[in-house]
Amino acid sequence: MAMSFAALAGFVVGALAVLFYRNQIEAPSRTAANDGVETGTALPQGVASVLAVLPSSAVVLDAHDRVLRASSAARAFGLVKGERLMAAELLALARQVRRDGEIRESEIDVAGHKFGQETTSFAVRVAPLGSHGQVLVLAEDQTERRRVEAVRRDFVANVSHELKTPVGALSLLAETIQDAADDPEAVTRFAGRMQLETARLNYLVQDLITLSRIQGAEPIPTPGQVSIDEAVNDAVDHCNTRAAARDIALVTGGTSGLRIWGDDELLVTALRNLIDNAVAYSPEHTRVVVSVRPAGDSVEISVSDQGIGIPEEALERIFERFFRVDAARSRATGGTGLGLAIVKHVAAAHAGEVSVWSKEGSGSTFTLRLPAFGGTAVAVPPSIPLEAAK
Repeated sequence: MAMSFAALAGFVVGALAVLFYRNQIEAPSRTAANDGVETGTALPQGVASVLAVLPSSAVVLDAHDRVLRASSAARAFGLVKGERLMAAELLALARQVRRDGEIRESEIDVAGHKFGQETTSFAVRVAPLGSHGQVLVLAEDQTERRRVEAVRRDFVANVSHELKTPVGALSLLAETIQDAADDPEAVTRFAGRMQLETARLNYLVQDLITLSRIQGAEPIPTPGQVSIDEAVNDAVDHCNTRAAARDIALVTGGTSGLRIWGDDELLVTALRNLIDNAVAYSPEHTRVVVSVRPAGDSVEISVSDQGIGIPEEALERIFERFFRVDAARSRATGGTGLGLAIVKHVAAAHAGEVSVWSKEGSGSTFTLRLPAFGGTAVAVPPSIPLEAAK
């Protein structure tokens, strides 16, 4: 991205320099007395046209730091107000370029004026324009690129950490078993621990594969009719063993016979993660309720628990990869920290959304809202096969 901006900026500077040269050769020499225009306050022919088609923010300053031309992007980002360049760093660069004629590049952060951003990061290139003290400033918004890079770095760091824990434990347990080869009881105990760590590693790898497959929010390649009843039953069956071990009842209810257009495997994965999460954060002898209801052109699937709830300050982050409200409890239950991120991306892949209501000490309710098959949420009798329900 940075290299492409530098190449574009170089091309633009070169093109404008050619326009300046042609203008000086072809136009007769004129003095301020003859044309009534102060030297260096007007743009040569063609320069405004070049600046108008640039995707980046572009500003031309005269010899007195007044703005001769500014693109709409430059004004939208707050770089220019009236005839003034508002970014002090850019103004300082422009003055340096005007003094020595050297092209300069830099990166700056500007207080956000667009789309509610707190700050906007720019890659900038400043170059002299002609021989009358005019300066060209090009600024490319790098905020999204920086954010993506930060997310990538965090993801790599988190994956490395999460993988090291079970791999390190397996290595240590293997050495311990080897040393305790003459103690059958110890071997049995440590082998059980190895099975738990292996299962945890397997869940993490599977979740990473699932997340990498769907995180681009791309449309599902081969969508079809999906029975909500079947998806809910499959997800509940998958989670029954873990719930039963803690005497947590899994209850289903609501409207039956509803369908969506999507991918049944992805829907089951999302529901499984929501139910597993509810079980993991619920006290023993409680219940988790999965309910389904029509909502106009959508189908809503809610998973409610009587668990510990989520602090208000954590609600905005719970769908981030590897974010855990209670890290110690999550690791103790074998959680990977990817479940809710997967749910969010599954909802996006279905052109739907996921929301959460929670109160500390009272439990949480996660709701998947997905477009209904046929555009309207209508219950279909179970005797009618999917292919015929059109």
